[in-house]
Amino acid sequence: MPRATFKGEWKDMTAESKGNNQVENLGAIIGGIRPETAAVLDRALSGEDITSEEAVVLFGAEGQEYNAMVMTADELRRRTVGDIVTYVVNRNINFTNVCIKGCGFCAFSRDFREDEGYLLPTEEIIRRAKEAWDYGATEVCVQAGLPPKMEGDLYIRLCEALKKELPDMHIHGFSPEEVLYGSIRSEWTIKQYLTELKAAGVGSLPGTSAEVLDQELRDKISPGRITVDQWTEVITTAHELGIPTTSTVMFGFLETPIQLAKHMDLIRGIQQQTGGITEFVPLSFVHTEAPMFMKGLVDDVRPGPTGIEVIKMHAIARIMLNNWIPNIQASWVKEGPRMSQLLLTAGVNDLGGTLINESISTAAGAQHGQLMRPSEFRQMIRQAGRIPAERYTTYKTRRVFSDTDQELDPLDLVGDNVEEVFGSYARLVKLDTFRFEHPNKAPIAKV
Repeated sequence: MPRATFKGEWKDMTAESKGNNQVENLGAIIGGIRPETAAVLDRALSGEDITSEEAVVLFGAEGQEYNAMVMTADELRRRTVGDIVTYVVNRNINFTNVCIKGCGFCAFSRDFREDEGYLLPTEEIIRRAKEAWDYGATEVCVQAGLPPKMEGDLYIRLCEALKKELPDMHIHGFSPEEVLYGSIRSEWTIKQYLTELKAAGVGSLPGTSAEVLDQELRDKISPGRITVDQWTEVITTAHELGIPTTSTVMFGFLETPIQLAKHMDLIRGIQQQTGGITEFVPLSFVHTEAPMFMKGLVDDVRPGPTGIEVIKMHAIARIMLNNWIPNIQASWVKEGPRMSQLLLTAGVNDLGGTLINESISTAAGAQHGQLMRPSEFRQMIRQAGRIPAERYTTYKTRRVFSDTDQELDPLDLVGDNVEEVFGSYARLVKLDTFRFEHPNKAPIAKV
């Protein structure tokens, strides 16, 4: 096999990198793999953006090529963000599971006629947010289903109520799908609706509702879902108004490498244009309760990604997005603590949030719990040879922890019976207290 020809820029190591065995070993490994793959890794290590076609090459990496790709992602992570690994103390509040749409991958939503539909009133949402604040949370993440006949300003009034009670709590709220729904129900443009949300106190938007940004694929798994163009409009308009967002991808179900690569290329293009994306989060498809898998609604759906595919997805995300989106997050809810810890060696530098109430993945069958205590994050990070730090939502550092710092946070003192303290999705859907009633049968809920 012919040896690859390198550009060589990255091999002229900086003073910081000289004597770094990992860099030297990486050079040796890349020198012995297929020229096509070696050229892609060489370009990335030389500081260039790789194309979507080159990303497809990496999705096919095996053996030493796979090892070289993972090491490349780790090296790019080290150069860009160093050895600090971050997390945020937050709480999810999924205030309703009733939804007018029936996406094939979603096991969380309920039709308004189903017994397990719920809607939390304003006072309960605020109570949960206050409780999180008392336990040290700096962020509340608010997302939900799309209830029928919703009042258009519901999300705006909810933000106002939260900010009135908790002015210093960051509201990370409302997916592009929810923003679109709110704008339709209020008969405002997306820009008008986002302007009102910002004025009401929303601090950032989750870049969810993305799945894979390929319209043909979306039409198969979730017909009627927000379109690629609409998703892009919401995200870019938010950035234009100074509202940062995250970005995500769902993988391991029906998508192809080229669709994943083009998805990341679109995300990168948005970031090059606006600079408003804080992080990229790959999300493994959880098949256990997903209707399109369980009921055979879509042909050839896979039962989620393999372990190798999970590592590849995160590594390639780092390699492809590194110059523009410095933070690659592992979802501990989707991957579990062990895989999340392993992903710290494949380009990841953030582990997400404590969550406290995780409902959407749990409903789909995820088995990794609803709460990650701050001390558990710090232990995972230290065991990986990295430095733990707590961050705010937009990645400003709140605290960096030394090796000898064993201080416990309020959330660390919660006992084993988390459900008794914070409740859970399994309990919530069984309660009559917050049972959803259709607006035709009762006054529209004031949330």
